[in-house]
Amino acid sequence: MIDIDDLLPAATEADVRVLHERLAERAATDGILDVAYRTLDTPVGTLLLAATERGLVRVAFDGEGHEAVLAALAARISPRVLEAPKRLDTAAQEIEEYFAGRRHTFDVPLDLSLSSGFRRQVLDHLPDIAYGHTASYATVAALAGSPRAVRAVGTACATNPLPVVVPCHRVVRSDGSFGGYRGGPEAKRTLLELEATA
Repeated sequence: MIDIDDLLPAATEADVRVLHERLAERAATDGILDVAYRTLDTPVGTLLLAATERGLVRVAFDGEGHEAVLAALAARISPRVLEAPKRLDTAAQEIEEYFAGRRHTFDVPLDLSLSSGFRRQVLDHLPDIAYGHTASYATVAALAGSPRAVRAVGTACATNPLPVVVPCHRVVRSDGSFGGYRGGPEAKRTLLELEATA
């Protein structure tokens, strides 16, 4: 008996990678790639980057569980999610430049559709906190137009879909202590120390 697998050449990793790249290109060309993603190794661990056609929509830390983040994107944005690194080349380059100390602000287009209401207002004001500086939760609440909404600012920072790029790590407690961070306290410390030494 002849096994069909014996007649077919074994696919190498390179073959699979080429086929995947072709699939991603075709999906983008046909307009059926709603969420592209890739990973990027950084000093704070491997980040998952995801983008829609409008811009970078999600940056996720290892601790968030990349598979869970992709499942959430499929549920909230579109099930048409595919690893397609090319869409994220600019974002990856800017993040690498940031970690190398050569970039202090991000220019990559952002898709903030995962945030709304007051949380979105807070995210809109976070880039106003200059590189190498911090602001208290109370200060950010005042900037967002609700001086008494300090806890809501904490929630907005904790649910920021674009950490690192939208700098919620620069928001600290009034006494100067770090407070929480989506990527964990060590990631927040690393980002603040990076900015302090650049």
